[in-house]
Amino acid sequence: MSDTPAISGVLEAALYVDDLDAAAGFYGDLLGLEEVIRHDPRHIFYRAGETIVLLFVAHETRIPPSSDTALPVPPHGATGPGHLCFNVPGDALDDWRARIEAAGIEIEADFRWPNGARSVYLRDPAGNSIEFAEPKLWERRA
Repeated sequence: MSDTPAISGVLEAALYVDDLDAAAGFYGDLLGLEEVIRHDPRHIFYRAGETIVLLFVAHETRIPPSSDTALPVPPHGATGPGHLCFNVPGDALDDWRARIEAAGIEIEADFRWPNGARSVYLRDPAGNSIEFAEPKLWERRA
C-alpha cells in the first residue's frame, strides 16, 4: 500500500495568451466554454467539464501581488506556446473539425494513434497547441 496521497484529476490547467478578446472569441464563442471570470487585463477563466481552463496574459501574472491583497497568488507565467487537450467523444470529432474549419482555423493534424484513438490538432489565437481527442487515447491497457 502506498503512502502517496490520492490525486483525483486536474482541477485547472493554464495557458498563456497575449489578447484576452481573441482568447474569448476562441474559447468562449467558438468552443462554447462557459466563462467563469474575466479580469482585464490579467486573465479569463473557462469551465471545461470538471476542469477550469485558466488563460493568463503572461506578463500580467509576473507582477507580485500587493501586500494588502486577500489573494496572495505568487507570480508565475510562461513563454512560448503550451498545449491543452480536450476530451471529445469520437462521434463529435467530425463536427468539431467542421466548426473549426468554418471559422477559418487551419487543422494542423488529424490522425489515429496506434491504439485507435483519434486526435485533431489546431492552434488558438496565441499559438497554443489545442487538441481534441477521444478519451480512449489514455485508457489503461490490461
